[in-house]
Amino acid sequence: MNTVIFRTIAPVIVSTMLVFSVYVCLRGHNEPGGGFIGGLIAASAIAVLGMASSAADARRALRFDPLSIAGVGVLLAGFSGMLSIFNGNPFMTSIWLYLNIGGSVVPFSTPLVFDIGVYLVVFGTIASIALALESEDGEDL
Repeated sequence: MNTVIFRTIAPVIVSTMLVFSVYVCLRGHNEPGGGFIGGLIAASAIAVLGMASSAADARRALRFDPLSIAGVGVLLAGFSGMLSIFNGNPFMTSIWLYLNIGGSVVPFSTPLVFDIGVYLVVFGTIASIALALESEDGEDL
């Protein structure tokens, strides 16, 4: 799209979608949502950015290749499952750590790490596909 209105409002839309995707990802292991839906929302934000400017500008805004982001997500999700093996439990058994931060208890768990890995895999894969579809004649493949 090449309208002035869309190019002007796109950064606001993209930033709102990215913040919402992180919120959905972080609350997902306790309630509906999680890494998959959060990754889809974030990839949609990158697609909107690509439509507003260009696929090359969206790739520059990411700073990393989307498929590299997906690869890091696969490693992170696999690592979260391996932690339980080192603890003497079966693969993918949840491990919880309760951190005292500023007078409140913050739970940190391997399901959260797994959700973040899934988030990165879905985001990287779908963003790569969206940017490849938006690029013009091999512009940035």
